[in-house]
Order: sequence, then C-alpha cells, then structure tokens
Amino acid sequence: MDYATALTVVESFMSEVKSSLANQEPVFLRGFGSFILKHRAEKTARNISRNTTVIVPEHDIPAFKPAKEFVASISKLKNI
Repeated sequence: MDYATALTVVESFMSEVKSSLANQEPVFLRGFGSFILKHRAEKTARNISRNTTVIVPEHDIPAFKPAKEFVASISKLKNI
C-alpha cells in the first residue's frame, strides 16, 4: 500500500469516528479498543494569572479505552 492510499484510509476512518462521537455513538474495534465520550460535570476552577474563579460548564470529551487483548500484547512486548 502506498502512502497516499494509507493516508486516505486513515483520514476517512478518523472522519467516521468523529461523526459517530458527534452523534453520541461509541466506536468499538474488537481486539483494539473503543472510542467513547466521557461526561465531565460542571466545576469551579481558578485562573491563577487573574486570581479569579471560573465556572467550567459540564461537557463531553472524547476518550480511547484500549481492549484487554491490546493491553496484554503491549505488556508482552515490554517484557522482551
């Protein structure tokens, strides 16, 4: 596979992951992991430079959770 083809495949995959997460749908890749949304509650933070309090609203953030098989295979490589 040449570079241009690989780039097209990866870019289209990431585009599908982004659109799925935008629609609140997780993406599962068996044996690799899951792209999910994590919900963060509203919190109070500090702006140190201005010495003020800022309210950070609740929001969702994208996250990746690796599959157990993937983690196990990486652990085996580390021990070699």
